[in-house]
Amino acid sequence: MMEERTASFGIGQVIHHRLFNYRGVIFDVDPDFKGTEEWFQKNVEAGSPTKEEPWYHVLIDQDGRVAYVAERNLEAEETVEPVEHPLLENFFTGFVGDHYQARQTLN
Repeated sequence: MMEERTASFGIGQVIHHRLFNYRGVIFDVDPDFKGTEEWFQKNVEAGSPTKEEPWYHVLIDQDGRVAYVAERNLEAEETVEPVEHPLLENFFTGFVGDHYQARQTLN
């Protein structure tokens, strides 16, 4: 039986990358690594993450890029300021308090 993984961060939460020192907002969460083996081998030098921890899809603040980040490389962002990213409106309706409100999805 596999151990149930619980993500420490949520969709809409503003985070800080511990190693690369950028802010961003989480727009999706995978309970474990969902990328390719090739991507994993090419990109995991930073922080030595495992495939068995939660991985987050992050819009990088003031950058325009998207990152796929292991939980161990993230921490909650201290500053309560909005993120600037061209794709924000695709995922969120607005910034409320200290987090983004996710758009309702059609299932």
